[in-house]
Amino acid sequence: MRPIRVVDYDPQWPHLFEAVRAELLALAADRILAVEHIGSTSVPGLAAKPKIDLDAVLISQSALAELTPCLPAAGYISHGDVHGEGRWTFTRDHKGYGLRLYLCTEGNVAHRDRLLFRDYLRAHPQRAAEYQALKLHLAAEAQGDWDVYTGGKSDFVSETIARATAEVASSRG
Repeated sequence: MRPIRVVDYDPQWPHLFEAVRAELLALAADRILAVEHIGSTSVPGLAAKPKIDLDAVLISQSALAELTPCLPAAGYISHGDVHGEGRWTFTRDHKGYGLRLYLCTEGNVAHRDRLLFRDYLRAHPQRAAEYQALKLHLAAEAQGDWDVYTGGKSDFVSETIARATAEVASSRG
């Protein structure tokens, strides 16, 4: 198994996201409500796997059906709704980094949770530092086993989403 690679934050990641966002909007702006940079590369200063994660929120299920066949021509590989979350996964590789694009519709719970997680880490640098330490530890410990790496983060992610949800609720108070 290849080792799981977590690298120092790269200030180019937001620019890479913007380039892919522009490309998606050029392809289907009339079907996309929003394109969000999610995952660790979206948190300034956070070490991450060199893969840009994006959620594209589509206007409808029919937009999903229309856009899905267009993506292979743009170099994307379809993986379907891998986690049964109502988010269709597409990947594309580039020199030195990869892309993971998720297509979903408005109101998707997994999309909402990823935004809560991202925004909480952005607003709480200490929590982001804890997450970084966990990721680096798990990457070394997992020895290429993605189940160990991903599974080892799940309690931290769930707890962070719970904190973020409580913080949002108290701010609406």
